[in-house]
This record gives sequence, C-alpha cells and structure tokens, in this order.
Amino acid sequence: MKDLMGKAIWDYFHNQNPEDLQTETSISELDDLPVAYLFRDFDEMNDLEQAALELTTGKILDVGAGAGSHSLYLQDERRMNVTALDISPKSVEVCKERGISKAVCKSVLDFSDEKFDTILLLMNGTGIFESLAKIDVYLQKLRTLLNGGGQVLIDSTDILYMFDRDEDGGVYIPAGGYYGELGYTVHYKGESEEPITWLYLDFNTLKNAAEHNGFSIEKVLQDEDSFLARLTL
Repeated sequence: MKDLMGKAIWDYFHNQNPEDLQTETSISELDDLPVAYLFRDFDEMNDLEQAALELTTGKILDVGAGAGSHSLYLQDERRMNVTALDISPKSVEVCKERGISKAVCKSVLDFSDEKFDTILLLMNGTGIFESLAKIDVYLQKLRTLLNGGGQVLIDSTDILYMFDRDEDGGVYIPAGGYYGELGYTVHYKGESEEPITWLYLDFNTLKNAAEHNGFSIEKVLQDEDSFLARLTL
C-alpha cells in the first residue's frame, strides 16, 4: 500500500506542498477531494457526522479515523476516552501529532485489545466491509469489540441514483453483483493506489445483514441518499 491518503494528510499537516487528492470509482470519473476537508471541525461536518458525534457515549473506537477530526472533537471538546484506528501509518502519525492520546495503526479485523461502548464508522463507513461476501466477518468482529449495551454508529450512501434510468423510471443495474460494490482508487501527486473494493450499502441491505448477525438496527437520520444507522446488541 502506497498510503497516498496518509501522504496527503501528512503533507497538509506539515505544510509540505499538499495537493488535492483525487478519487474515482468503477462507475464514476475523477473527483477532487481537498485534503483540508479531512481536517474540518465540528461546525464544518455534515448532519450525519454531527448526529453521530452527539449520540456517542462511553469509551469510543473511531474506525477509519483518517486525520482524526472526529476523535479530536470527542477527546478535546467532550473530554471522552477515544481510540483512533486506521490502516494508514502516516494518518495515525498525524493523529498522534494532533494530540490524540490513543491512535493505533491496524485493521479493525486485527484489533482486539479492548472493548468499547461506541464504535464509529463514518464518512461512508460501510465501505470498509469491502463486499457483501465479507460483511458478516466485519459485523461479527464489531460484536466482539462492543461492551454490553454498546452501539455501532455507521453511515452510508445508497448509490442507486448514480445509475441510468429508462423513461418509465426503471434503473439499469449491471448484472453480476450488488450495485454498491465498487472499485475505489485514490490518486495523489501523480501516483495511484491499487484499486480497493468499497461497499456502499442501502439501508435495507444493511438492516438485513445487521439482523442476521444479531444486531438491532434503527435509522437515526436520512440526508438525501445518505443515512446514519445505529446498531445495538
């Protein structure tokens, strides 16, 4: 892994000639992602993120923490016990330099040190599940990391709107798999990562998977095609 997301975060934090990231998926063209967006404060976050942070309680695991903005808000503004978790070494280094007390560079599947009251997976957090074939593995792992009465707060986007429609409103969806399983590629300063599989889930598909794995689930907030869900045991 070239850790291009981490390089961009590192460059921005250290003022080392940062450039915008570029991302693309298997069904969309290049899109600019300003690195400054990853350093936004609470007031700049979207409604789903703000709702999730307001619902956060107890001891927290922030999965896919990136530059650490969610963790930093919870730690510094709400005085909460937070662990920031990310697979990007440079992102985790920046989290530590920003003052996050606990920042760990691991996949959530390899993390088993503690249990938590709230697990956050934000910014299309279902993406880390990779595919429908792996969602049970991830949900069972999250179960092992939760204290009794704990919660998972996770957001996603139903990307059905990205597909063409016919005159009658029917949607043309490619055969051969779930439409939310996409190849996702990151570009930075002329370099490109190998594409990864990223999973965008509609609420009903997430609901079915969550209930199959022993969770109760509620939709906390809907914002156009995106939503925030709360999973509990």
